[in-house]
Amino acid sequence: MSAIDARALAAVDWVSALAPGTPVGALTAASADASFRRYFRLNRPTETALILMDAPPPQEAVAPFVHLAKALRQLGVHTPHIHAVCEQRGFVLMEDLGSVWLLERLQTAPDQAATLVWLRRAFGALMPLQANGQALAQTLARYDAAVLLREMRLMPEWFLGRHLKLELTASEQTLIETTLACICAHTVNQPQGLVHRDFHSRNLMVLPNGELGVIDFQDALHGPLSYDWVSLLKDCYIRWPRAWVADWVAGFLDQWQQAGLLQEFTSAQWLAAIDWMGLQRHLKVLGIFARLNYRDGKAGYLADLPRVLAYVNEVLALYPELAAFRAWWCERVVSAFAAKLR
Repeated sequence: MSAIDARALAAVDWVSALAPGTPVGALTAASADASFRRYFRLNRPTETALILMDAPPPQEAVAPFVHLAKALRQLGVHTPHIHAVCEQRGFVLMEDLGSVWLLERLQTAPDQAATLVWLRRAFGALMPLQANGQALAQTLARYDAAVLLREMRLMPEWFLGRHLKLELTASEQTLIETTLACICAHTVNQPQGLVHRDFHSRNLMVLPNGELGVIDFQDALHGPLSYDWVSLLKDCYIRWPRAWVADWVAGFLDQWQQAGLLQEFTSAQWLAAIDWMGLQRHLKVLGIFARLNYRDGKAGYLADLPRVLAYVNEVLALYPELAAFRAWWCERVVSAFAAKLR
């Protein structure tokens, strides 16, 4: 028996001990994410299903998840209700938010109007997080320049070096660092608040009543509000025409401003803020998706690299400050990526 199977059985024993004599039910894999966490569904014969999270210490800690699940629910965000916790062993028993990702609804939406129906629900889930989350944000670590830069530096290490096998000269390394600093300067002083950090269509679950439940929030930080907008509107798992995104930014910004948020921005200015924040996120994700493949054996994320790269290419073409980096990027990186796909 493998250690990972032994953990699953130990978790079932823990659940059984919570309510002796009550059948646990069939244990099936619910999902896994880009971490060491695993999720199992307990299909109980006489009661509603529950989700069992296995977060093996010391790689993962359940305390931040449990704390934020409860804190976000108090703000009006539908996170899973926590039924029981064994922090020492890394087990959490919680509400089952179902198995339907928002991504599935977005992928089958036939046009812009149908897509907007679902995005309204997603931004409806984001609004209480950003409008009501300032006090909670103050208790969290800062999503500051050091973190933003550290994340982006995953790109040259894992995407350029490991995935594309590019050997960078000293001048190329300097160009990259100068560009990352430029991106940081355009993002770090944006309006700050509670940031989920992965508020995308595979972390929003469609509930039976059509509302959305929110998962994977344990890495929340105090940082730029535009970050979660990027996660939704420039999703790494689905992409829409820029004209659609610009329309949506204007519409949702109006809602935010009616709630007293982001009053200092025009829609064009907020779209630019989202562009710069998106560049940070997507450069980071290029590195993360490559690392997930080479370090963690999760090859499925490689299929999403072309979409993420397309986001980077789009923004590099829009802003003069990025012209030198874009010229190098197209010559060295885009061409190497195309060659790897052949």
